[in-house]
Amino acid sequence: MTDRKSLQTELVHSDYTPPAGFGAFPVAIHHASTVLFKNVAALRSRNWQEKTGYTYGLHGTPTTFTLEARLAEIENGKHCLLAPSGLAAIAMVDFALLKSGDDVLLPDNVYNPNRDIARWLTQDFGVTARFYDPMIGAGIAGLIQPNTRLIWTEAPGSVTMEVPDIPAICKAAAEKSAGGQKVHVALDNTWSAGIAFNAFEHGIDIVMQALTKYQSGGSDVLMGAVITQDKELIQRIALAHMRLGFGVSADDAYLVLRGLPTMKLRFDAHDAGARKVAAWLKARPEIAWVLHPAFDDCPGHENWKRDFSGAGGLFSVIFDARYTEEQTDRFIDSLKLFKIGYSWGGPGSLCVPYRIQSMRKNWTDQGQLLRFNIGLEDPADLIADIEQVFSAL
Repeated sequence: MTDRKSLQTELVHSDYTPPAGFGAFPVAIHHASTVLFKNVAALRSRNWQEKTGYTYGLHGTPTTFTLEARLAEIENGKHCLLAPSGLAAIAMVDFALLKSGDDVLLPDNVYNPNRDIARWLTQDFGVTARFYDPMIGAGIAGLIQPNTRLIWTEAPGSVTMEVPDIPAICKAAAEKSAGGQKVHVALDNTWSAGIAFNAFEHGIDIVMQALTKYQSGGSDVLMGAVITQDKELIQRIALAHMRLGFGVSADDAYLVLRGLPTMKLRFDAHDAGARKVAAWLKARPEIAWVLHPAFDDCPGHENWKRDFSGAGGLFSVIFDARYTEEQTDRFIDSLKLFKIGYSWGGPGSLCVPYRIQSMRKNWTDQGQLLRFNIGLEDPADLIADIEQVFSAL
């Protein structure tokens, strides 16, 4: 009589355990849907909302827990949840904090998919969504109603680049909250990646990040994150996370973890390159306006100068009104180093057009708006690429 199991069973249940003590720079990739428990008592006592143990792959593995902890550290937060995309992270906040009869305020320059979610909430879920001037500052106090529960902010707006007065908005919300009405302020902090703007220091309650950008750095990952300093708040968001079934791949989490050690170096390189290209464009007669927060004629520049430590690689330009959409489309098509595509934060430079008059309620400028993402190429080569197109324009 042998104690050996059949080959088929051994293929499923091996007795081998690798020796402890292995160390390496990369975080291990833990793939799991099913998480194993030592005994029934452990299964029954484990709480998926606590980060002290593991219950199911959807709620996290050592790989995703590590990424969440590191992202919270970067933002000076305490709690973090991952989502399959930046847009999923936005939806997670909305569904956690809003119910029928509630009101949400959004800046008029908000990320367009966030605008679409707000309209959806209005049409199908009984939530009122109102849009405010992104430069309203302390004046937002006059828009906060008794049923206002959430204020979205972006710093800056991801297309038109206005930099709002975040401390003034947060102060207005805090004063309403002190009177018994809780009004949370959420910030899409993707533009600065948590590097150039300390959101919680300026009064923000919730930070949303699209990790698709600088954190990944490779234009190959979709992921989002929500970060807070408040445990009660993250538990509310965690319930929405669970009910919506948001999970992320361990492989994708690893790719973001791999990008974090070089993120600030890359961010600074994007920033330096973008300022060189933007300054060159500012001097060109074809360009009427360069929308770059570090330039003094960009709306909210003084807020950027006071609150930010950097600018990254994203900015927009408005062509002189004499150029038609057909001409600026041909301009983009004629670029060689700049590719056509959304997003930013990757090594390759991008250029995309926006019909901004159809996106913004009070946009009056008639010039064609193009958004540039400056990648990690030599800025001199990018300038030469633009110049060869200007010569033919």
